Amino acid sequence: MSEQVKKPIKITETILRDAHQSLIATRMPTDFMLPILEKMDKVGYHSVECWGGATFDASLRFLKEDPWDRLRKIRDGFKNTKLQMLFRGQNILGYRPYADDVVEYFVQKSISNGIDIIRIFDCLNDLRNLQAAVDATNKFKVQEGRGHAQVALSYTLGDAYTLEYWTDMAKKIEEMGADSICIKDMAGLLVPYKATEMISAMKSATKLPIQLHTHYTSGVASMTYLKAVEAGVDVIDTAMSPFALGTSQPATEVMVETFKGTEYDTGFDQNLLAEIADYFRPYRDECLANGLLNPKVMGVDIKTLLYQVPGGMLSNMVSQLKEQNAEDRYYDVLKEIPQVRKDLGEPPLVTPSSQIVGTQAVFNVLMGERYKMATKETKAVLRGEYGQTVKPMSQEVIDKVIPGEERITCRYADLLGNELEKLESEMKEWKQQDEDVLSYALFPQVAKDYFKYRQAQQEKVDMTQADTTNGAYPV
Repeated sequence: MSEQVKKPIKITETILRDAHQSLIATRMPTDFMLPILEKMDKVGYHSVECWGGATFDASLRFLKEDPWDRLRKIRDGFKNTKLQMLFRGQNILGYRPYADDVVEYFVQKSISNGIDIIRIFDCLNDLRNLQAAVDATNKFKVQEGRGHAQVALSYTLGDAYTLEYWTDMAKKIEEMGADSICIKDMAGLLVPYKATEMISAMKSATKLPIQLHTHYTSGVASMTYLKAVEAGVDVIDTAMSPFALGTSQPATEVMVETFKGTEYDTGFDQNLLAEIADYFRPYRDECLANGLLNPKVMGVDIKTLLYQVPGGMLSNMVSQLKEQNAEDRYYDVLKEIPQVRKDLGEPPLVTPSSQIVGTQAVFNVLMGERYKMATKETKAVLRGEYGQTVKPMSQEVIDKVIPGEERITCRYADLLGNELEKLESEMKEWKQQDEDVLSYALFPQVAKDYFKYRQAQQEKVDMTQADTTNGAYPV
């Protein structure tokens, strides 16, 4: 028998970003991460995802930390491992589309502060909203020799999302100049045998490496990874066991053990992984004890597969109904969600499209008349501000919600002039580093509150004693 051809599966570790974002609302502080980085650096990960997504907002808003400072400290701790971030196309990490000059500057600063791989996605899979970030990464790569642009496709189900759609997108991503492709399955909708089909088809359509990211929400993720690896996927995203499963990723140690002794063997040291898990376990227990980790998010939510609705969107919907004393309308809203999604051109349900569709469905049910009241976000989607959807939007709904309004067919960012100078002038009194301008651009009010807090810390001022109305501070 011939010697096995070795094809070790590569692993991206998510415990420093998506795992704690999914389970404890991104509340893991930087100081807790630092002592374990040296051990994590020895594992041999393909990359460690540690930044972007909601870490930026949560750092400033809840942890009173500078996200740029976190990135630099993590970079210092990883001498041999690539660092990765999640980036929302033209929205960067904020909630509105930014001008290209801001996108380019953010990419440049992310890479120069330590990021190697930028995973870029758009909630409608509109590739026009990703081009500026890909171009900026490639430009920096030419100048500095560092930076990797990975384009992520938000995985979803529906008539429009055929194998041909995915393979066609893969080819387009290669043409865009991306370095790799990620299938981003935020709701755990990709089932094992579909993964075999999809990965095989995409592999035949593109030479780019393909990475698979999924969540354990629906209970199938580990099996999906097994089939995807057998079908030739290059990298999978996993989380160390204390922060794995539930709405997070499959456990790193389990996947390592699964492929042990096969052609896909990672070669990782289980004893080293056990030491890393031992470090995180007491923190998990603490999060369970103080309520930060809700046991509800640890289980399997099969409704995700039944209704194709991500877990976060379901919980959002339940709390909206609770506030209106209308919990008995739960199933009516669940039925309405696919309708609204269809009206809006069948977008993938991922931030922010999931929240937009969910909230509109709640309104439609509670008002007793569809689109009697439309949110400003629904109007923006119908206008074309978020980009091009895979299927046409309902003309009837357009006529009802934004009658006579002109719709945008170009890339929305083309209508925005440069913004950096203006942002810089608005916040110059707080600026202590170039990166502060970007923090302010993404979250103006939250960043300003943080800058005030930072200044008070530096000047050793007791904010509780400060007379803020008259601007007097005791020293």
